Formats: sequence, C-alpha cells, structure tokens
Amino acid sequence: MTTTQLGTMTTSTAGLGCMAMSGAYGISDRSESSATIRGALDAGITLFDTADFYGMGHNELLLAEALRDVPRGAYQLSVKFGAQIGPDGAWLGVDSRPCAVKTAVTYSLQRLGTDYLDVYRPARLDPAVPIEETVGAIGELVDAGYVRHVGLSEVGAATIRRAATTRRINDLQIEYSLASRGVEADILDTCREFGIGVTAYGVLARGLISGHWTATSGGAPSDSRRAGPRFAGDNLGRNLALVENLRSVADELGITVAQAAIAWVRSRGDDIVPLLGARNRRRLSESLGAVDLMLSEDQLNRIAAAVPATDVAGERYPAAHMAALDSQR
Repeated sequence: MTTTQLGTMTTSTAGLGCMAMSGAYGISDRSESSATIRGALDAGITLFDTADFYGMGHNELLLAEALRDVPRGAYQLSVKFGAQIGPDGAWLGVDSRPCAVKTAVTYSLQRLGTDYLDVYRPARLDPAVPIEETVGAIGELVDAGYVRHVGLSEVGAATIRRAATTRRINDLQIEYSLASRGVEADILDTCREFGIGVTAYGVLARGLISGHWTATSGGAPSDSRRAGPRFAGDNLGRNLALVENLRSVADELGITVAQAAIAWVRSRGDDIVPLLGARNRRRLSESLGAVDLMLSEDQLNRIAAAVPATDVAGERYPAAHMAALDSQR
C-alpha cells in the first residue's frame, strides 16, 4: 500500500477503524478480529483507530494482543477519549477537562501496552471546557513524550480555528461518505488552510451503502445501528434504493458497491485517509480493493450522482447524539 501525508504524519493511504470489533454492531469473534488486524498490517495498513470507550477498554486490549509482537514503529495508534458511558450503555456526556485528559491517556497507554500514542483526540467537543484547555492538555502530553500528535474529532470550523491557535493540530476525524458530505461546506477548507489532515470514518455509512445491507438485515439486538434513523422505517427503503443506483454504476465499472463508495472518499484528496471499518478478513479484502483504484473524473462523478447526499433519508445519529456534534452547528 502507498503512503500519504496526514497532517505532519506519514501513514498508509487507508486506516483500519476497529470500533465494530468491540460490540458496536453486535458480537464479534475475537480471533477473527485479531486476524483482521494482522491482515491489515500485512496489507500495508499502518494506522489503527480506536477509543478507550469502544467496548470500555475491550478494543484497546484487543489491539494490544493482536500487535504484541509487532515492532512499535511499524504501526500508528489513533485514540479517542472523553465519552462518558454508563454500565447500561447510556450516553452520559463528555469529559475533556485537562485532569480527565491525563487520566484517560494513562489508562490507554496501559491497556495498549505502549509508551506513546501517535494521535490523541477528544471524541466530541465538551461544551463545559474551552477547546484551548483540552488541546493544551494534550499538548503537554506531546511535550512529555506520551503523545506524538494532537487530533480533533467532529468539530466545526470555528472550533478548529481556536484549537489551531493553541497547538499544531495533525488531523480531524469526521464522518465523510457519499451519504454524509457536510464536511465539504466549510470544515474541509478550514482544515486545508491550517494543513490539518482528515481521517474519514463511516465511509460506508455504517454498512448502509456497503451493498450488503438489505431490508431484512435488521442487525443483532445489540447492534447500535438499530437506533440509527437511516436504518429505520421508510428511511431504510429510500436509502437502499440509492444503494441500488450505486450498484448499477459499480457493476458497470467492474467493482463492488463498497469499493465504489470507498474509492470516492479516497479520491477527495491526498490529505484524506479513509478508515476501513472491516471486522473480518473477507470484508477487509473487499475494502482493500478500493484503496488504489484509479477512476476517472467521469466515473467518480457517476458514483457521486448515484447517491445524492440531499436524497439520503434520516440523520446519521439519533437526535440526542446529533445535538452533541459541534461539526453540525
């Protein structure tokens, strides 16, 4: 796999998003998850994205186990913190106070079995804590050698500007797909103004535009997508009709629906690194087939036209979670 420049960090042109390996979409097989992580590494992926609240530590421990005998310099860890979740899975808010930042990183370093994290970022903006204080605390961790780069997640242009005056921001993690293009309004331009890279998650809209989700898929009882507006009621039917439009274009190009969707995000700029959300080797193999696809501008335009973002039905999160997104304001 080729490499690219993500902010000031050289990394693989795609990363592996590991959230789904820790119960977000239902139970995953631990051995298959580990094999998928190693398969990604073997394929040239160096960037692994996790969070301390993915499975409440499960995901970090899984990564530590899968990467235990791999030289630390051979991979990069991008870690989110701050989300407060109860034992019943309830969302309790965000804590990004400087003392919380430093406590959280201590736990993550221990679980991941490493001396440093490559990128550390708050998962969401804490409305009670100025972003300058949160970024400043991460910056102190950079100065102390516990973190290499400061990152942000799901924040808007104004917050990016404030953060960037405090510390060098390496990259912004934000949802970006054919179905979610809000980043194009002003956030992407702001990132480029400050030389901030973008790690794009949800490139398949949580599987909705993967070509594998159907009207009867439903998901496991513990699958968080069951609460997603885009997967519910009439919205699902309308969205799956768009997927069939995309399938027609993908078939003509000789690629899969998922590959078309990933290739489109990848084409948006060399400063954008899509996170592949595969939790098994079969899906990983399919996704990897999109990373180095060379599509013409006309082909990319046809892919984009098949799924007009304005035609996608439903928000990407339930209302309470949407309200917590600074990037939507």
